[in-house]
Amino acid sequence: MAHSSVTQIGETLRIRVEAAGLSSGIYGVHVHSVGRCQAPSFESAGPHWNPSNRLHGRDNPGGQHRGDLPNLMVGTDGNGSFEFTIQGSRLSGRNSPLLDQDGASIVIHARPDDYRTDPSGNSGARIACGELG
Repeated sequence: MAHSSVTQIGETLRIRVEAAGLSSGIYGVHVHSVGRCQAPSFESAGPHWNPSNRLHGRDNPGGQHRGDLPNLMVGTDGNGSFEFTIQGSRLSGRNSPLLDQDGASIVIHARPDDYRTDPSGNSGARIACGELG
């Protein structure tokens, strides 16, 4: 199960991700461009949120796009969480807002993000999803 929230603070978005019921380990997490989480594959969440058309990953010379988030660390209790800020972004209004007509979502992937490989950091299948809005 994944729960996520987003808050506007000036020109910054604060993303909070909380997960429960996962095996301990490290998981890739990304903001996806559609606010639809239909199991089992969560393909309904669309691609990563990437309004600036950059490549994937903070370690990629052609990256990073706005949908890139840090990896989620899940403990032996099956829980994990983090907060992350995305600079120069808005929830709504002008300049490619996060919450456009079809919303947005947070997707947790089966493997860690390598922060380099386009388009998703070699993070594997989508295993959990939380709609934003």
